[in-house]
Amino acid sequence: MAFRNPQSVQLSAGVSVSEVDLTTVIPATSTSVGAFAGEFSWGPVNEVITISDETRLADRFGPPTSSNYEYWFSAANFLAYSNSLRVVRAANTTSSLNATANGTGVLIENNSDYELNHYTATAASGPMAAKWPGTRGNSLKVSMCPSTTAFSSNLTALNAVTCNATSAGATTINVLGTPTTGLVPGDLISYDAGVSYVRVLTVGATSVGIDTAVGAAGIVGGTAILRKWEYADQFGIPPGTSDYATNNNSLNDELHIIVVDEDGKFTGTANTVVEKWAFVSKASDAKSPDGSSSYYKNVLNDKSRYVWWTGHQPGGTNWGNTASGITFTAITNNFTASMSAGTDATLSNGDVINAYSKFNNPDSVDVGLVISGPANQAIVTSLVTLVENRGDCVLFISPERSDVVDNSGDEVVDIVAYRNVLPSSSYAVMDSGWKYQYDKYNDVYRWVPLNGDIAGLCARTDLERDPWYSPGGFSRGQIRNNIKLAWNPTQTERDDLYVKGVNPVVTFAGEGTILFGDKTLLEKPSAFDRINVRRLFIALEKTISRAARSSLFEFNDQFTRAQFVSIVEPYLRDVRGRRGITDYRVVCDESNNTAEIIDKNEFVGDIYIKPARSVNFIQLNFVAVRTGVSFEEIVGRF
Repeated sequence: MAFRNPQSVQLSAGVSVSEVDLTTVIPATSTSVGAFAGEFSWGPVNEVITISDETRLADRFGPPTSSNYEYWFSAANFLAYSNSLRVVRAANTTSSLNATANGTGVLIENNSDYELNHYTATAASGPMAAKWPGTRGNSLKVSMCPSTTAFSSNLTALNAVTCNATSAGATTINVLGTPTTGLVPGDLISYDAGVSYVRVLTVGATSVGIDTAVGAAGIVGGTAILRKWEYADQFGIPPGTSDYATNNNSLNDELHIIVVDEDGKFTGTANTVVEKWAFVSKASDAKSPDGSSSYYKNVLNDKSRYVWWTGHQPGGTNWGNTASGITFTAITNNFTASMSAGTDATLSNGDVINAYSKFNNPDSVDVGLVISGPANQAIVTSLVTLVENRGDCVLFISPERSDVVDNSGDEVVDIVAYRNVLPSSSYAVMDSGWKYQYDKYNDVYRWVPLNGDIAGLCARTDLERDPWYSPGGFSRGQIRNNIKLAWNPTQTERDDLYVKGVNPVVTFAGEGTILFGDKTLLEKPSAFDRINVRRLFIALEKTISRAARSSLFEFNDQFTRAQFVSIVEPYLRDVRGRRGITDYRVVCDESNNTAEIIDKNEFVGDIYIKPARSVNFIQLNFVAVRTGVSFEEIVGRF
């Protein structure tokens, strides 16, 4: 007898068991995930990456530079308050290039772009390209040892090459014969039976340039010239034939690959080895003992943080075939190249807007706080449209740098003028300035817009309280990592800003730097002109709408409507208990689900909310009274 057969017709005695799930509850949703797009020196372009802290920001997108620090610290400042930021690297995709091994440059934006357009060998790029666009990739050096002979060999035996003694201090040595086969720039050569080695810089027809002066001592006519791969000591054992190839009747499939930070832009120390891939295979179907692919193309593409595979080494004519019965080409020369031709290009408004467009779809990217960074009016206007179309997040804006940094005293006029060209929206929040902070990566001080901090205050408020609490004030509005403000508004100046919906950020002596307002950019008088009310409704709408999905494709009858109410009301009671609302009512019955609504396959739930309001103005009345007067007689009369 089948245990579960819910809708079957039983023809004989038995028990049929089925389940009906009526345990649907309000799901947890997040309103504190940040979203940011801007200029960075490294990392994938136009791809959403989740970053949890400043260390990972620097690791994934590179440290701040003199050209991108305003963007970089806008993101880092948010992470000082929160641990979840979705970041998109913006780039000029018309002019930016990845560095390549052959110095021609190629644009590979991100993983998807590589899979679609570069997975097949690109002859113009050479064997490898830097993982991401930009000049930072020019710091990389790659070297590949494709055979046992390339790992080390005796050039006298191999090429009948002997060396003539040269004068002390020479930087070239003369050779008898043609020292081209098996010897390439970067190799190490020895004239004293391997006791000491010098590095080859150039290989000519009858001479070899070396990077260290070599005197007559140790150079003896007829002495064997030993050579080895410059990174042989990093691996110890030469590549040969893997067990997988042996089991498939193949030979010479192994090779070693190393990636070096030649200029020190990644590690801070020149010529630091950043990756080593030992005993990877030329066979496309090769497997490691643990079952993972050991094909060198797959290893680089899947595991390397610095380079893509873009082609086989010249001469590797049968590399990339399956292992069965193949003797893979054992090239005797190592391949070594300094990456070059990586370029950055100035961002346009369109480049930044295109990067932010990766946040357009709320179903694919969940965010609640959009950081504009040093965006100008054109970009901000586009971002207001983005958040209003999404309806589940808030945009944070700062004035332009020239409005407050080194301004001649017209800060209020310039900030208000900037605010007046922006749209009216309850989904946008504007602060009053920029702050001065220390850049530990470059040992300088920087001016940075405050919108990353204000968004961070909202995220921290979510963590410590709830989205419907105001992020402003002395309890929750403390700005971090601030040396000084570009402009510290007075009470009169704060009044002028606040009536325009601009939230002042103020440094109070002995009390820190405080967000001293909680308005949105909505111009008309409304409960939604406050940050806490807007974020309250975002939280309610986002949470309840997700719960309402359980009613899709059910019948619009009394049972479904009652089930919807039973889900929503406990949640709203909880929000009321946590001081988010003062009262509510849920209506979902025949009064709003009429026969016409039902016949159109629709379902209506009306949710009435009385939001809690934050205190923005305090009036304190101090009344002096005579000794003999009763307080009951005068309270409430003044």
